[in-house]
Amino acid sequence: MKDREIRQLLETSRIVAVVGLSDKPDRASYQVAAYLQRNGYRIIPVNPNVGEALGEKSYPSVDAIPEPVDIVDIFRRAEAVGPVVEEAIAAGARAVWMQLGIVNEEAAEAADAAGLQVVMDRCIQIEHARLLK
Repeated sequence: MKDREIRQLLETSRIVAVVGLSDKPDRASYQVAAYLQRNGYRIIPVNPNVGEALGEKSYPSVDAIPEPVDIVDIFRRAEAVGPVVEEAIAAGARAVWMQLGIVNEEAAEAADAAGLQVVMDRCIQIEHARLLK
């Protein structure tokens, strides 16, 4: 995905479901979500093992979120991404974002075929700071 497209996605999105969000402040998922929150995004934690994070109720899966989300930001191992992408497609998300180090070509192709924007192997915090600050 080109910088221009990523910038537009970040500028037009407001609600980010963070899959794998930890409630531990030393974890990357927590730090990235806190950054997004500080920069005006609404965070929706998705983690069946966490009741809430960053002041927001956590949901066990993307399909359990009772409202539309713009971006599904994924902090899961590459082999666990497929079902998350399927849920993002079913939920009508605009984009899936696989964090730095996460590559799943099959899931990316499925998301793209369903009309979702796909960002893979990039950190949403780094890209936001680079493109919008």
